[in-house]
Amino acid sequence: MTRTDDEVSGPDGDIGPDVAAGPGEVAGPTDEVAGPTDEVAGLVLAAGGGRRLGGRPKALLTHRGRPLVEHAVAVLRAAGCTRVHVVLGARSGDVRERARLAGCVLVDNPGWEEGMGSSLRAGLDSLAGSGARAALVCLVDQPGIGARAAGRVRAAFRDDTSLAAAAYDGERGHPVLFGAAHWAGIAASATGDRGARAYLKEHAAEVTLVECGDVAQPYDIDTEADLARLE
Repeated sequence: MTRTDDEVSGPDGDIGPDVAAGPGEVAGPTDEVAGPTDEVAGLVLAAGGGRRLGGRPKALLTHRGRPLVEHAVAVLRAAGCTRVHVVLGARSGDVRERARLAGCVLVDNPGWEEGMGSSLRAGLDSLAGSGARAALVCLVDQPGIGARAAGRVRAAFRDDTSLAAAAYDGERGHPVLFGAAHWAGIAASATGDRGARAYLKEHAAEVTLVECGDVAQPYDIDTEADLARLE
């Protein structure tokens, strides 16, 4: 894995919370977002090639006038993650050129075609030694999940052993939060497109489910028909 740090902040990197928040996504009394801290780092998995979309990388799909990857980064920043790592794969050069990702750590995953598991491994590996005690992981192709849901899951962080996930009508979904004590185990089991599914199933009793069905829609942008959900 080649890791490229692009941590020079500037005006172009200030995406801001307004990009992430949809209608009504203003944190209320039961949706407190903790203050910015490097304890919980944001991790965006954005390496996929969009095979069912005719080979168009999902990171570059346009949403609200900008590449979808910018929206995912803004969601995590609005949720309080001051450190955000973005895993790139398909057409990574084009993503770097077209998306405003200043202030993010860009992680190249040369094995992106192996599936999401390889991107998760690359992302967690990039966080080693960063000082982060947990990773808040989101997928680039779920624009219906905004800052309010991400903030709820981030607020479930307690320590390095934390495991939490958004739930929709009681069913586990994204984003997910992995305490650093779990990273090695997750990386060891993350293969193909399963990601952390096997690990979370094995440790189900330890996972805090955070209901987010009232503030987010966990659809994926996978097919041509799904493109209608983009704005």
